[in-house]
Amino acid sequence: MKNPSKVGFIGLGLIGGSIAKAIRQYYPDTKIVAFDKNKESLALAVNESITDEICTSIDDSFLHCDYIFLCAPVAFNTAYLRQLEPFLHPDLIITDVGSVKTSIHEEVDLLHLGKYFIGGHPMAGSEKSGFCNAKAMLIENAYFILTPSSEISDGKVADYKEFVQSLKALPVILDYKEHDRITGTISHLPHIIAATLVNFVKDTDTKNEWMKRLAAGGFKDITRIASSSPTMWQHICLKNRANISEILGQYIASLSQVKYDIDQSLEEAIYDLFESSKNYRNSIPDASLGPIKKVFAVYCDIVDETGGIATIATILASNNISLKNIGIIHNREFEEGVLRMEFYDELSSVKAANLLRKYRYIVYER
Repeated sequence: MKNPSKVGFIGLGLIGGSIAKAIRQYYPDTKIVAFDKNKESLALAVNESITDEICTSIDDSFLHCDYIFLCAPVAFNTAYLRQLEPFLHPDLIITDVGSVKTSIHEEVDLLHLGKYFIGGHPMAGSEKSGFCNAKAMLIENAYFILTPSSEISDGKVADYKEFVQSLKALPVILDYKEHDRITGTISHLPHIIAATLVNFVKDTDTKNEWMKRLAAGGFKDITRIASSSPTMWQHICLKNRANISEILGQYIASLSQVKYDIDQSLEEAIYDLFESSKNYRNSIPDASLGPIKKVFAVYCDIVDETGGIATIATILASNNISLKNIGIIHNREFEEGVLRMEFYDELSSVKAANLLRKYRYIVYER
């Protein structure tokens, strides 16, 4: 893989901005050109020396790019594809960062852009949005799913995979249809569940809002993602509606079965529900929370370098703070922080957060 001489960005929000910052960090001589409707984002990118050129439209500034990243909302990326024809050349790779892949792959086929396109989905993000919250390490050690077009050459796929690795992300290659089924189940469905659960509590709360007052611990943990961008999730639901509808149907059927088991006082079935979920949840990396309960976790940004985790562990240990669990988060969609540290009690987590801030680490608390 040769170092990219020029990279273009259409959309410079949280994900686009973070990828641009990572490119600037690891390829300081690469020219970065960007278009965004948000002039404030472009101004910030210039002030931080992330971009070399900014555009108020998709114009000739995008000529001779090695990569063009489509980082606008999912529904807009398909529309922007049509504007890229003047910038095509044999070595160009067009990619995107959307969490739904079928719609853009279908548009790529319609426009005969298959030999240029590799879909992309970095499994990283936050409830926060915009370039102002972008950071180079957002994609570091995060899974970065690639969905190559059937027409693109193996050489281009290999080059892009190596490029993603050079930005410290972890590339995973999937078929785009398989991707949408997987993310529909493990990402889109949980967001719908969180949003509907919050609204259910809101709509059924007492006049004095006792549910809202008492909501804490488990409820806040499993509904945190309901704070994500409504516009983004509106687009995702509409673009992945076939998969989401099928998955929702299956999930509703499973809820109906639980209701039946409870109505019929089927003790063994009810016990199996919680035992099975507990065992499966415990087998998922980054440790289990077991049954939903308050978790004393602190998240921290660290640079991927030798001894980084050991340094933090030493700081905590020298101050008599015991860790329950520690690990790198590879799937950081709507999650801040590269390193997750879990503690045995709230006091320890608060002390750890304050201590690490004194050492100038960027810390996030849940």
